[in-house]
Amino acid sequence: MVRQCSILFGCLALGELVVYLTGIHLPSSIIGMLLLTLFLQLGWIKLEWVQGLTNFLVANLGFFFVPSGVALMLYFDVIKAQFWPIVVATLVSTVLVLVVTGWVHQIVRKHGFFHK
Repeated sequence: MVRQCSILFGCLALGELVVYLTGIHLPSSIIGMLLLTLFLQLGWIKLEWVQGLTNFLVANLGFFFVPSGVALMLYFDVIKAQFWPIVVATLVSTVLVLVVTGWVHQIVRKHGFFHK
């Protein structure tokens, strides 16, 4: 368990370092997870080294949304005042993501990328 936590927190710390050194405007947690994915793909980190902790975190993912949901209630007046713009933006972005994902999938299948 210590090794699993060390690997995940190490990737998070590397993400923090990348953001600090480069000044890019991406969350360090995203950079850290991308680095973890890269290290897994390169074989520098074995899946079984992190699988136990990641399974636990995914199984309990719902608990991580509770504080965010409670914090949203602090901004209930703002959400109420901007309800329709939020709904429209959510619907448009959802449709856009679905269309772009489908388009990319068709291109990948047409050109035969990622064949084994």
